[in-house]
Amino acid sequence: MKCNKEDLFLSLLRLSLGWIFLWSFLDKLFGLGFNTALGKSWLAGGSPTFGFLKFAVKGPFAHFYQNLAGNVLVDWLFMLGLLFVGITLILGIMTRIGGCAGALMLLLMYTAGFIFPEQNPFMDEHIVYLIIMLFLATTGGGQRFTLSGWWSKKGIAQKYKFLK
Repeated sequence: MKCNKEDLFLSLLRLSLGWIFLWSFLDKLFGLGFNTALGKSWLAGGSPTFGFLKFAVKGPFAHFYQNLAGNVLVDWLFMLGLLFVGITLILGIMTRIGGCAGALMLLLMYTAGFIFPEQNPFMDEHIVYLIIMLFLATTGGGQRFTLSGWWSKKGIAQKYKFLK
């Protein structure tokens, strides 16, 4: 299959968003010192969601999100979501599911700060990334730098088409 410029840029978009999610997972897991200090990493016993959910949420849904702070299940779902979205987009497999999961995560992050984003009263990066995630989910995310050809030959991907 010949790849055109649009496919190249779509693939780069998929890889870029995948890396954003995977990097966030790695930083929170190991405390790489970017958004998560070493002593507050998930492996060191810290909660990857507590600080944000307890102190940074605002708007009409703040009480709902603050009640989730410190919940182990929320931490696991968040971390597994970051990892899953990152891996699916980087590898280019299950991009429909990964893109939809990423869009859902971004929507939840947006509503946690809703309706008062820092720079703009409506549009912020969560909405832009959400739109891109849905675009990737519906287009497959480009065919360059992907394992989708290998994955689509696997029995599980052939049996369950939604896993492609």
